[in-house]
Amino acid sequence: MQNDEVIWQVIRHKHCSFMSKIETGIFCRNPYNVTGICNRSSCPLANSRYATIRDHDGVFYLYMKTIERAHMPNKLWERVKLPRNYEKALEIIDKHLMYWPKFLVHKTKQRLTKMTQMRIRMRKLALKTREKIMTTPRKEKKREARREEKAEKAAVLDKSIERELLERLKKGVYGDAYKDIYNYPFDKYQKVLEGEEMQLDTERDEEEEEEPEIEYVEGYDELEEEDDIEDFAGFSMDTSHADDDIVGSDEEAEAVIRKRERKESAFASRRFEKDEPAAKSKKKPRVLVEVEHEDAGVRQKAVH
Repeated sequence: MQNDEVIWQVIRHKHCSFMSKIETGIFCRNPYNVTGICNRSSCPLANSRYATIRDHDGVFYLYMKTIERAHMPNKLWERVKLPRNYEKALEIIDKHLMYWPKFLVHKTKQRLTKMTQMRIRMRKLALKTREKIMTTPRKEKKREARREEKAEKAAVLDKSIERELLERLKKGVYGDAYKDIYNYPFDKYQKVLEGEEMQLDTERDEEEEEEPEIEYVEGYDELEEEDDIEDFAGFSMDTSHADDDIVGSDEEAEAVIRKRERKESAFASRRFEKDEPAAKSKKKPRVLVEVEHEDAGVRQKAVH
């Protein structure tokens, strides 16, 4: 037969694994304790009739222990799920703890209130965004700084080597036998040559992609040429008239002209004699050639 007073005397005055003594008081670490204080009315081990509230993943449950199930440890506690509504949860507590001690009912409702308030605060903190402070060790910072310095030095050295090789290749220091150089790594030369080839390819592509340029030219070149020709023809006509005036005023020029006409008439007569047999077979119309000289006032006629 279980005796609550004997259990309490043993636990209180000798030893209890859940007891925690500090300067402010004596507390109980048992998860079923309704108040968290180590005393006779709040001890879950020294009370055969006991009730409390526990939280399982945000869901509250009402736990009840009675003397009738003391001989069955696996069924010692009766568990009832409480709704999330605070008022309905209080109604369920009143229903199941109707004939229980008032002190225990009051402490159970008080625990439900505290746990509900705690759940509301947890929800608000989860929704609120807060800065997360993280610490980094000094050793890691120093190690990363040293690695960055080494990487920067290596990058500067590679760039300087590439620049020097490019300048030497442009100057033609190595000629065609650049592959036999062993003073510098061969991959640097290959990288520089590939870069030049890619640059040439990009320039060619840009030239092909360039749009044809639009040029503007004058549209009156032909008209200007025609005007020049007309001016030249007028100039030639003026010079011919001037020459005629000069010849007409000179008597010696008249003699030269007469001699030229005689020669022409003699040449025409000879030609007529040669063509006379053919003219007999085929009659040709007479052609009257009249030569007129205004200055001499003499008119000559030749019949062919």
